Formats: sequence, C-alpha cells, structure tokens
Amino acid sequence: MNRHNTITDVPGITVGHASDFMALTGCTVVLCEEGAIGAVDIRGTAAGTRQMDPLTPLHLVDKIQAVLLAGGSAFGLDAAGGVMAYLEERGKGFDAVKTKIPHVPTAVIFDLGIGDFRVRPDREMGYQACLNASRKVAEGSVGVGTGATVGKLFGMERAMKGGVGTSSIHGPKGLIVGALVVVNAFGDVFDPVSNQILAGARISKGSFQFANSSKWMKRGRALKQFGAVTPSDADAFNTTLGVVATNAHFTKKESHQIAQIAHSGLAKVISPLHTTFDGDLIFTLSCGKKKADVNTVGLLGETVLMESVKRAVAKATGLGILPARQDIIA
Repeated sequence: MNRHNTITDVPGITVGHASDFMALTGCTVVLCEEGAIGAVDIRGTAAGTRQMDPLTPLHLVDKIQAVLLAGGSAFGLDAAGGVMAYLEERGKGFDAVKTKIPHVPTAVIFDLGIGDFRVRPDREMGYQACLNASRKVAEGSVGVGTGATVGKLFGMERAMKGGVGTSSIHGPKGLIVGALVVVNAFGDVFDPVSNQILAGARISKGSFQFANSSKWMKRGRALKQFGAVTPSDADAFNTTLGVVATNAHFTKKESHQIAQIAHSGLAKVISPLHTTFDGDLIFTLSCGKKKADVNTVGLLGETVLMESVKRAVAKATGLGILPARQDIIA
C-alpha cells in the first residue's frame, strides 16, 4: 500500500473537503464507511457538536461511519445531514430494518468573523465533501480550514491564517496511526523542538513579528468574555479539532483513553490552549483488528497530532485576507 503520510494511510479511511473561497468557510469529512469504533475527548468549554451519543460506552450503536468537521459555528452542524444522506444512499449505517441509519459525530469551528457570516456549511456542502473523498488529502486553507485562523489575543487584524493538516506514523507489527486537525486556535502555534512561534498573534497589523500571546497574557493582557464588545476582540472565537485513527481494535473506553493521551500533543504545539474561548476536542477512530497497546497508540496519536498542527499552518494560505506562515518565510 502506498504511503501518503496522511490519516488515509489507515485502511478504510478517506477524506473529502468542500470549500467556499468567497465566503471563507467549508467542511471536511473523514469517512469510515464500513464502520469504526469511536470516542471523543472534549477539553474546550466552547465546543459545538452533534450526534456524540454513539461515542459513549452504553449507547446501542457500536460503530460510526464518518466524522464531520465544519465551519459556520453551530449553523455548520447542518452539513452533517448531507453526509448522512450520502451514506444512507450507499446502505451504510445501523440496520434499522426500514433503512440504514448512518452515525456522523460532528464538531464545528467558529469562522464567522473572517468571511461572509451569512454563508455556512449546509447539507449540500456536506454531501459534496463526501463526493470529493479520497485517500489523497489536501492541506492548508481548504475544507473546514478555509476560514481557520490562529493567534487572536489582539483581535482578527493581528491574527494569521490557520488550516487543515494531516500526518501518519507506522509503528511495530503493522500498526498505523494517523491524524487530521483543523487549527483555528486562540493561541499561537509553536515548533516543539526550537520553541519558536510558527504562526500566531503579531505585534501590529502590518508586521510579521510575533507578539507571543502567552507572555502578554502573563503580563495581564486578557480577553474579558466570549463575544467581547470591542471591535478588536469581536472575532476571537476559536477551536482546534482533531481526528486520530488507527488500524488497531479498541473498545469505546480504550478509544477514549487514547484520545485523552493523544490530546497532550496539542498542548506541545499550541499555547495558550483549552481556554474559555476554545472548543478543543479530539475524536478517535478504531478501524481495524490489529492488537495494540492503548498507551502506545495514544503516544503515537500525540506525535501525529503535533505534526498535523505544524503542517496545518505550514500549508495555510492567506487567501488575500490574513498573512500565512508561507508569507513570512517567502
């Protein structure tokens, strides 16, 4: 099997984007049509989600058929209907005799502050993302990453573009762990080796010099509330969403433990993280039958999440709205 260094290196996984480059929003679907055991670990207090029940251990449904990540805040949850329609047409989902009912846990980012807030991902966009799904995954400012931004302590005018990133790692005995993230963080993105900021809040609107949000917050700079009233703060709504998939078999409880362990990867590349303005969460997908250790897969998940975050900002483009990492290093 060809290696793409993406989440689709995990057998059974495909990824599709749908993007609106005029309104600056979109959605990304991670399809596991034959079913995967899923779980989620939510750390942010501003999460927007749909159909998370099948990820809990006591729920009747054992497997899900997709995970959808969408822009548009809570409005973007409507895009899940299109993914469900696509899967139902193909007979994928829980057998309810009359039809198959697909289960599509969905999470959203807030991107209404950068483009046309009146345009949000909908059923048609969710369906189109499924039609676009393949093992080749575009990265950067595409799909759910189209309107993603990072570094918003000083408001949108001093922020930078975020985006979608993905990576994979091959472990012992054929084990594969892959990740996909959308980085729409309140905080800055760091290189964990050099501790240098890769993308984040800038010292001024026209500057490419980083302010370092964590240092400013320690000095007393703070965003007072979600939906702050000052124009410079009005767009500071954020979330980093991730999906970790593996070809190993785990229960829902074990999958949740993997999400908890892997979540630490975000903290090594984004700061500040899990603020009251973030809706950060990690999904996990167990798609195979291989035997593997929970802690090992969690650690590998941490690794691919870190790499995916770095790739998200490295591949992002400004789309004529905000500077991106590529603009700084050009």
